[in-house]
Amino acid sequence: MKRTIFFISDHTGITAEAIGRSLLSQFKGLEYETIHMPFIDSVDKARRASERINQATMESHTHPLVFSTLVDPKLRACLHGVGAVIFDFFDDYTHQLENELGTTSTPVRGRAHGMGNHHVYNARIHAVNFALANDDGAVVRNYASADLILLGVSRSGKTPTCLFLGLQHGILAANYPLTDDDLENGRIPKTLQTHTDKLFGLTIDIQQLQRIRQERRPGGRYASLSQCRLEVEEAETMFHRYKIPFLDTTSMSVEEISARVLQQTGLESRMG
Repeated sequence: MKRTIFFISDHTGITAEAIGRSLLSQFKGLEYETIHMPFIDSVDKARRASERINQATMESHTHPLVFSTLVDPKLRACLHGVGAVIFDFFDDYTHQLENELGTTSTPVRGRAHGMGNHHVYNARIHAVNFALANDDGAVVRNYASADLILLGVSRSGKTPTCLFLGLQHGILAANYPLTDDDLENGRIPKTLQTHTDKLFGLTIDIQQLQRIRQERRPGGRYASLSQCRLEVEEAETMFHRYKIPFLDTTSMSVEEISARVLQQTGLESRMG
């Protein structure tokens, strides 16, 4: 039976959704619809949220699942007694942490995803702008400042990975698409030859690449299976020849790609 899932937070709701979806992903075949309720930052809003949860219970005849990251105990109390199963991350773990650390918490709404440390926040914004400015090899003069340069054929996941690395980890990531000319001569492009220590390759399943390209630019040589096969094989040959570490992105989310890139390169997130 399809379940209703609520993600409730007094700020953006990113944490509640991330943890909730991670838990739900472990249950194969589970069907559910999600309701996002961010910025529940007053008792009045919390009471309206509890009413909506109870309404969902009556309409579905099942218990909704509620993933909550409400910080204020008064707001959390408004959810007590609703006809749902509540996973309250602050209520479940705060007391245990207080006991272990020997101190009491100081609840502040939005601290986890607020601006907080302005130096760290500015670093994230700078890294995102860097990724945008150095996308697809359009600008190469900033490679000396890059922490990482992703290399791969078109549509192998370079751009979203660079943006995620910038936004979530403050990594200065540029990317360079391997062109037909690069692949034909089998050599690292001249503009990259002085930055080989920063190179990391992305590859992808040939048929998956064709499907992605077909959706973006149907028909023609670019999306043909033979062209996709040629590009992927030549790119991987180059990676092996120059000992460039690389990753197959076929079945990975951008989050997993980014985590594995950091792990394999030894780069550290700047968000700590």
